[in-house]
Amino acid sequence: MYTFLLSLLALVAGYFIYGRFIEHVFSPDDRPTPAVQKSDGVDFMVLPSWKIFMIQFLNIAGTGPIFGAIMGAKFGPAAYLWIVFGCIFAGAVHDYMMGMLSMRHGGVGLPELTGIYLGRRVKQASLVFSVVLLLLVGAVFVYSPAIILGGMTESMFSSTDNSVFFWIIIVFLYYVTATMLPIDKIIGRIYPLFAFSLIFMAVALGVYLVMKWPTLPELWDGLDSHNITSQPIFPCLFITIACGAISGFHATQSPLMARCVKSERQGRPIFYGAMITEGVIALIWATISSYFFFDGGAEAVGSNLKASAPQIVTVVSNSWLGTFGGILALLGVVAAPITSGDTALRSTRLIIADFLHINQRPIAKRLMISLPIFLVTMLLLWFNLSKEESFNVIWSYFGWANQTLAVVSLWIATVYLVKERKPYILTLIPAVFMTMVTTTFLMIFKNAFALPTLLSLCIGGAVTVIVTTIFCVWFVKQRYNNPPL
Repeated sequence: MYTFLLSLLALVAGYFIYGRFIEHVFSPDDRPTPAVQKSDGVDFMVLPSWKIFMIQFLNIAGTGPIFGAIMGAKFGPAAYLWIVFGCIFAGAVHDYMMGMLSMRHGGVGLPELTGIYLGRRVKQASLVFSVVLLLLVGAVFVYSPAIILGGMTESMFSSTDNSVFFWIIIVFLYYVTATMLPIDKIIGRIYPLFAFSLIFMAVALGVYLVMKWPTLPELWDGLDSHNITSQPIFPCLFITIACGAISGFHATQSPLMARCVKSERQGRPIFYGAMITEGVIALIWATISSYFFFDGGAEAVGSNLKASAPQIVTVVSNSWLGTFGGILALLGVVAAPITSGDTALRSTRLIIADFLHINQRPIAKRLMISLPIFLVTMLLLWFNLSKEESFNVIWSYFGWANQTLAVVSLWIATVYLVKERKPYILTLIPAVFMTMVTTTFLMIFKNAFALPTLLSLCIGGAVTVIVTTIFCVWFVKQRYNNPPL
């Protein structure tokens, strides 16, 4: 528990100290923002800063910081370090830079930023990669809340499968509506309620956890001493815990809010602050899971090694918080993926519209782009429901694609800082590290190349050296061709 409290304090300090430093490096000013210059009443519009924070927070807080943290806790105390250092020095910086760069370039999405800073070829690959990731998010975040809601209402149906199928239809219809309508009509109105549920869940569980004060593994017990998985901490932990530390999905969401911000000076609390808040949620659930895995708490759900993320969420919400608190907590868990899934499909529409230069103000043009998106998402859902274990495979590839997109975003930020003659080392270090993580994981993942650990590390290291060398060559040319005045 001492590690939990220290980690919590570190996240808060990171926002006020390192977050302010990153803001100073970027240097926001009073130039007109896209929300003011390009207001269209649909996607570009000025919203109150508190509401933008709520939407950004819910956009990025899918099931990742909950389910990911629960699964990541099986790696032991190393999960604390990744959540804290990943969130402060990588994830929050990543989200802030993508949001602010989008604002500086008229509210463009990630593929457009990729083209500006990494070139046309990388832009095209980024476009395909972003759309695939967002469609996976849309499908995964229809299915996962439907499972939870189906379990809560199975008594109303003849079987659990029927209950889940019913909620899949309801959630998907909501996604269709939220994708098509102006951002302030549904998303801007119901998100405060969802945000309250999610924040209540985190605060209530955090307080209860401190009152319970279980005996948990601490950092000084050894990073690998409580790893109860069959996987190596590197690179698997850094893929398992994504949304609570760093997530490339956020780079597709920050531009959504960059189109609604009135002043660049609001960027730190909205982008950096929302990521820190997500890190707090991941930290709380990782600690709760440690109790279930290492302190006998898994007795309520069976073997500690077999306790799944949904089982732990349900037991904790109901037994720790009572009926009313449990309902609010489960609503928070359900709200998290729903509010990420709807904006994922919305981001897909906007990314494709930007690429094809199609004005999104007329509803007919929104529908023209959205229909294929909905059809593909339905096909992915059908694949999930029709084949055993297919959902787990899609989720694993989603985690890898998520972090690979984060690598692209970090390299974008690094190139920007180099061109502006600012301390590029701030994003270069996490960019190099995450390049190593994603390439090594692809080699070691059983549903990819499934190579031995040592060989995977060697290949991952070689790819990282090649990418870093390419950057160094570009850096030297950049400095030679653009000497300081």
